[in-house]
Amino acid sequence: MEVMRHCSRFLLPPNTNDTRFMRYALVVLNQRLPRFAALLWDHAQVRVCADGGANRVFDEMPLLFPLQHPSHVRSRYKPDVIKGDMDSIREDVLHFYTNLGTKILDASHDQDTTDLHKCVAYLHDLTTPNTDESALCILVAGALGGRFDHEMGNINVLCRFSSTRIILLSDDCLIQLLPKNHRHEIVIQSSVEGPHCGLIPIGMPSASSTTTGLQWDLNDTEMKFGGLISTSNIVKGDIVTVESDSDLLWTISIKKL
Repeated sequence: MEVMRHCSRFLLPPNTNDTRFMRYALVVLNQRLPRFAALLWDHAQVRVCADGGANRVFDEMPLLFPLQHPSHVRSRYKPDVIKGDMDSIREDVLHFYTNLGTKILDASHDQDTTDLHKCVAYLHDLTTPNTDESALCILVAGALGGRFDHEMGNINVLCRFSSTRIILLSDDCLIQLLPKNHRHEIVIQSSVEGPHCGLIPIGMPSASSTTTGLQWDLNDTEMKFGGLISTSNIVKGDIVTVESDSDLLWTISIKKL
């Protein structure tokens, strides 16, 4: 069984000498920025805003640096790309980033996919045939909170791009897909995440899920909606392992950074 390793190293300060793990890209959606947004930005090699997400970066990133002049913060945190149907971005924000050289991609012709889907598809297209897709991790700020149908649309993107590592983030937690028929080894960064966690079957019910490293481990356990799902579990150590015959959502709380 193929092993997939996961680590929330993006919640720790960047270490330029450490190249063992992921290449990160950041997508910003139209919800309140998490308090650690600048940390995610510093980890990312590419930063893409959905059109409404650009407003959030413009308005809220200066609030994270109250001792600095807002114009300096806005110039420093300039998205590489703004992509969307352009119905949410304010004219002043569009003008500001256009003048700074941000690439603007109008996708108003596509009304069948979400903002996150559009941004992930753009990042997916940036990969070359020789690129190891498993080494790319897309961090999504503003994916949780607000309308429930938006949240479910974002979770659906995890399933649509199941071969791409995508992590949905809020102030309080992260969510990512654990594809079926793998052995997942999750390194717990206990200084910044946990202890509360959960495993939720997505799509088909899970006839068999097995874990180690949790307060209430699963042992060849069936999980499904209308039956058992593993919520309000607790991590016990530094590594959690998960094996399942169905795709699962892994979620873990994020501490006040």
